[in-house]
Formats: sequence, C-alpha cells, structure tokens
Amino acid sequence: MKDNFDNEMKLEFISKETNEAFARIAVAAFVSALDPSIEELADVKTAVSEAVTNCIIHGYENKQGIVKIIGKIDKNKVILEISDTGKGIENIDMAKEPLYTTKPNLERSGMGFTIMESFMDEVQVESIVDLGTKVTMSKTIKPKTEEEKEIGVGYVQK
Repeated sequence: MKDNFDNEMKLEFISKETNEAFARIAVAAFVSALDPSIEELADVKTAVSEAVTNCIIHGYENKQGIVKIIGKIDKNKVILEISDTGKGIENIDMAKEPLYTTKPNLERSGMGFTIMESFMDEVQVESIVDLGTKVTMSKTIKPKTEEEKEIGVGYVQK
C-alpha cells in the first residue's frame, strides 16, 4: 500500500459496548465521501460492528482498554484497520471458523469473522497473544453511473 491516500482518519475510544454504535456511525460518515449505495454502506457498518465487538468482548473481556480505528480512502476503496491491545488470539484459523467461539453463552457467537469476510472484499487478521489483535478490511465502492447520480435513488446523498 502507498502512503498517499485520498483521505485518512484515526479514531480511538474506550472498550465500552455503547461505543460500538459510535464507531459504526463514525466510519459510515467517513465512507460516505465515496457515495456508497445503501447496501455498500450497510456492509461496511456491519463489518465494523463485528470487528469492534470482537475487540470489546474478546480482546479486553471484562477489562477496559482502547479500541483504535484507522480508516483510509484510496480512490474508490476503503481500508479499515480495527485494533486492540487485548489478550490476542491463540489460533486465528480456528477463530475464523464459522460458529467457533470462546463465549458460547453470548448471542450471535462465533460468526464475527464470517460476517466480516462476507461483507468486505478482503479481511486480514494479525494477532499476538497478550499484545492484541488487528483486523484490516477493505471494500471497493462501485462508482456510480451518470444516470445513478442523477436519479440518486437508493444512494447516500452528500
């Protein structure tokens, strides 16, 4: 990746569950510069929600920590890095298996990485036990045709 992006943002917040919605909305506002369809925007918001929730629930468990999001826009592609300095993942391949969870008592457990991978074009996971985890996701936002821009139906308007 190059260092000169069209736009970049950095966001840090404490690992409280209520901040998951804040993160989702902040990233949606950032991505809106690419004029995504409602579906594309929903995809990004859902993936961000899953990644942030993983940081809060799995990375920090019952401790407080900092969740970081770095967003970059490169032409019509959004790249998001969501990271924590929590406990890390012992086995990334196992953690990415659908329905695998270390928290079976929680609703929707075991689908976070599967959801991220289905809504984004690329998902990479890096983790070191006791140092934390970084999820890097990207999605290319389809450029609008002139007709779609004129109609504006089903698209986020600037």
